[in-house]
Amino acid sequence: MPATAPNYDTDAPVLVTGATGYVAGWLVSRLLDEGFTVHAAVRDPSNPEKTGPLQKLADAKPGKIRFFKADLLAPGTYTEAMQGCAVVFHTASPFTVNVADPQRDLVDPALKGTRNVLDSVNAVESVKRVVVTSSCAAIYGVIEDVAKASGGVLTEDDWNTSSSLTVTPYNYSKTLAERAAWEMAGAQERWKLVVVNPALVLGPGINPDQTSESFNYIKAFGNGGMKDGAPPREIGMVDVKDVAEAHMLAGFVPDAEGRHITFAESHDFLYIANVLRDRFGDDWPFPTKDAPSDGPKLPFKADNSKSQQALGLTYHPVSDAITGMFAQQVEAGAIARP
Repeated sequence: MPATAPNYDTDAPVLVTGATGYVAGWLVSRLLDEGFTVHAAVRDPSNPEKTGPLQKLADAKPGKIRFFKADLLAPGTYTEAMQGCAVVFHTASPFTVNVADPQRDLVDPALKGTRNVLDSVNAVESVKRVVVTSSCAAIYGVIEDVAKASGGVLTEDDWNTSSSLTVTPYNYSKTLAERAAWEMAGAQERWKLVVVNPALVLGPGINPDQTSESFNYIKAFGNGGMKDGAPPREIGMVDVKDVAEAHMLAGFVPDAEGRHITFAESHDFLYIANVLRDRFGDDWPFPTKDAPSDGPKLPFKADNSKSQQALGLTYHPVSDAITGMFAQQVEAGAIARP
């Protein structure tokens, strides 16, 4: 059934964990557009390099922002920031692939952080809804999982069962964290949990100095890291602004519930190279072929209809997000001009 209109009641503040993050930045921007007071939970509120871009946004928009110190691994540190909030957006979680210790660097922040945030939710009576940023990584672990899904198409009913600390550990961390969120939500009746499951998020950041793995991919296209071949796999892709809007709708559409696969298009990584070549020319070391692979390139197929029908989300072409992201990194000096 079609989504009902979101109810942007700005009387109560809202909390955004990991507010200086990639998706969180655009979410904060949208909340400020609507006139909310945003409680921004960050590791170091005194660091102007991190908080400055968000404060600049707030200075130019109807809403207001307040910064609070909080740490995913420190129990109770979100409780103060949550006071009076009706909606909590839990976006904080590391997105990185190359880590020395997957348990310490991925699983602990994702899993313990989610539990810590939700422990505070359980302690703060004003909270009525929690929106958790999960991932398609919690729906599948390796591309072979797609073919095993019902009809060969991933849906919100699918869960990643193939990841571990040694196999796609990032996916494992997101799966454990989301399962923990649902377990804690099911143990109480005061607040509702709604989950957003994005695929690969692309597009410029509020701050060009973001730490999301998405930026490492884009930099590798421009700096020559992929000149010998693009990763030979297909994946869902989505504009970061659409992901932020999915969070807004998940937070304020009255009937929103459950999980929401969030992606606009599925492409291989060579598609990104071709989009960049068409826009920026042949002088850059963009790959022209796939890197060698032992097997066929398997398709990514998932059903994103719930995000459109139940939330009312409209997707934009990812090509614009790709070129805008690359241009931002060139302008910032993170990608050297040829």
